[in-house]
Amino acid sequence: MATLQEKLAQQIPGLRSEIGGMVKQHGTKVISEVTVAQAYGGMRGVKGLVCDTSFVDPQQGLIIRGTPICELADRLPEEIFYLLCTGELPDKSALEALQADLRKRAKVPSYVFDVLRAMPEDSHPMCMFNTGILVMEKESVFRRRYNEGMKKTEYWEPALEDALQLIAKLPGVAAAVYRIRFKKGDLIPPDQKLDWGANYAHMLGMPDPKGEFANLMQLYLVLHSDHESGNVSAFACHTVGSALSDPYYAVSAGLNGLAGPLHGLANQECLKFVLAINKQYNGVPTDEQLVKFAWDTLKSGKVIPGYGHAVLRETDPRFTAFNAFGNRVCPDDAPFKTVDKMFRLIPGVLKDHGKAKNPYPNVDAGSGALLYHFGMTEFDYYTVLFGVSRGLGMMSQWIFNRAMGIPITRPKSVGSDWIKAQVAKA
Repeated sequence: MATLQEKLAQQIPGLRSEIGGMVKQHGTKVISEVTVAQAYGGMRGVKGLVCDTSFVDPQQGLIIRGTPICELADRLPEEIFYLLCTGELPDKSALEALQADLRKRAKVPSYVFDVLRAMPEDSHPMCMFNTGILVMEKESVFRRRYNEGMKKTEYWEPALEDALQLIAKLPGVAAAVYRIRFKKGDLIPPDQKLDWGANYAHMLGMPDPKGEFANLMQLYLVLHSDHESGNVSAFACHTVGSALSDPYYAVSAGLNGLAGPLHGLANQECLKFVLAINKQYNGVPTDEQLVKFAWDTLKSGKVIPGYGHAVLRETDPRFTAFNAFGNRVCPDDAPFKTVDKMFRLIPGVLKDHGKAKNPYPNVDAGSGALLYHFGMTEFDYYTVLFGVSRGLGMMSQWIFNRAMGIPITRPKSVGSDWIKAQVAKA
């Protein structure tokens, strides 16, 4: 099979022709309408973006390039990136070529570490991670090539180059943030014998005698890699990239969105909820105690974190993958045992409560408990892990958008008076 660069060079001309022809022939056809509630409600459900890398089905969950995520849980993150970019999983030779390419690019410039060390000691890990990425912007090949003057049809080439440079360095920057911010000792250099995800686990420096933390990192990086283009991080990256800002600026924007409590902090909230249960009952609660705790939470006007999803109407297959990992690796761990018990009991409580559109767990319901089991107790860092993974999706979409010549994002806004007038006419 061809390398990633060769595969994209083969595919892009045909895709340009296909999409250009569709726009020319069917450009005036309506594919969505907007209600007043959607206009005021964050455009939820409005079909106004194109994303060919992934799709979230209400029943099947995340589907990456036509393959349900549950069928990809045992793959490496590098394989997922190749799949996101090309629509095909790499064969052995293509995977080895991509891994070798990423290893060659993995060294993080020393000035990045200097900047991270110069930040205030109480800086948030996401701010540090974002700063480490943004400070590397001077390395951008896309910006240099654009300033030199390149054809629009060539945009994807330096876009891919920047994406590979950035993806290769994300684990090193993220690991440095962890070790500097939480005073874990000297930075650990990458190991040229390890793959992308295993290297991240290695550079974090967590005790891992059986290699299961590395396995968790691989799984985590795969499951969080992409989620359509309308979520805050992907959409922010898309919007900034549409102005032809290079990937360092665009990914930085996406990470700023991911840092928001309504986007990237969910697994922290879920873990805090689980630990509160364990604290109240001095360990894993009985079925009766857990049901009572859930009802008390709902009656107080609060929600049960980790349950429900904007799109899904079934158990998130990403949760299923994490849960299977926990049952294999740490079935007797109190927080995980509580997560597993919640999976069995909480959907019934929410059904009886009657207000949840989806009473089933999402991906965040159990991932924090697994990180906690391996000794990563610094909750504020969890979103950085998310950011490393989501870099794969943001970058694959950025490459595709530059290859297809997607124009600058500029939806039309209207005022409340205009909406009032339209409602009155209706």
